[in-house]
Amino acid sequence: MTDPVCAQKEPFAVDVEAGRTYLWCACGLSKRQPFCDASHAGTGIVPVRYKAEQAETVYFCGCKATKTKPLCDDTHLSL
Repeated sequence: MTDPVCAQKEPFAVDVEAGRTYLWCACGLSKRQPFCDASHAGTGIVPVRYKAEQAETVYFCGCKATKTKPLCDDTHLSL
């Protein structure tokens, strides 16, 4: 597998906690979207670490095509 699977054509809004690290699913196969559940094993695609600097709502990419991984850059609007 070289290309990720689109999990959904909109971002996932997540309230993150300051100082906490999150693993964003980059392959699109996780059942725990937008986070990794190790479904990427054998795909050659690895999750992306995101460390929250402050408590806020973050928009994680759902289409997996963003250029600003792991955050949404509105690429889903052109899919």
